[in-house]
Amino acid sequence: MMQSMMTPHISFITLGVDDLERAVAFYRDGLGLPTPGIIGREFEHGAVAFFKLNDGLRLALWPRSSLAAEIARSVASAPAPGAAQGFALAHNVESPAAVDALLGQALAAGATLIKSAAPTFYGGHAGWFQDPDGHLWEIAWNPHLAGLGCRPSPGPSASADAMGDPLMEIHITREG
Repeated sequence: MMQSMMTPHISFITLGVDDLERAVAFYRDGLGLPTPGIIGREFEHGAVAFFKLNDGLRLALWPRSSLAAEIARSVASAPAPGAAQGFALAHNVESPAAVDALLGQALAAGATLIKSAAPTFYGGHAGWFQDPDGHLWEIAWNPHLAGLGCRPSPGPSASADAMGDPLMEIHITREG
């Protein structure tokens, strides 16, 4: 059996966006994620924005056209509001009230409501939205999170540095 060269670690989650300025405004100004802003404008297909998440993980926003140029393949455009794309990001918070508050903040920033916050089958509380580029987000409180080896976001007042340190998770789903 060949030994794997890949370790169980993700460095970046890159979201292809249609309008980089709008996407940065949504995540920075609307959701409050800290970023140094757009960098790399001096390079063809280089403009990108990075947001520090947790444990070295970074969220990158990169124009879909730049992503397509990089991989020499076409990149699908944003899905219609409410359409599933087989991939979702989740942000876990400390209480049902925090779910409602963060979902409200996302909607005020221009997100599209996919599913109102409500009790879940596992005894939690969750709601869903799409960002302006169609990326699905779940905002959830899960009373069993510690048993899964996870922790909820410490909240905006607990930032470790100027870039913050919110907890983000990836959920990959299969379209049926």
